[in-house]
Amino acid sequence: MTFEEFQKGGSEPAGLTPPLRAMWHDARGDWDAAHRIAQEDDSRDAAWVHAYLHRKEGDISNARYWYARAGRTAHRGSLEEEWRHIVSILLTSSSPDKQQT
Repeated sequence: MTFEEFQKGGSEPAGLTPPLRAMWHDARGDWDAAHRIAQEDDSRDAAWVHAYLHRKEGDISNARYWYARAGRTAHRGSLEEEWRHIVSILLTSSSPDKQQT
């Protein structure tokens, strides 16, 4: 899936990883759904999304905790830049040609 396809409106695309599902919901203004999805996944990618969501919420201390769990440094740019960066990385890492069988 391309970044542009991910950004399109409509219904949630099939086959998204939980972190990408969370980012998809966040982009559509559903922070609660995004947070619930991120919180239910124990992966480092979900922790990264979780950090972003708490940064967006303004809970910086909680965001720092989740960045550390994700093994990432806190983003210093805008929330929009961070959203685009996370989605781009997650789309690349979840594409079928990047996954091991």
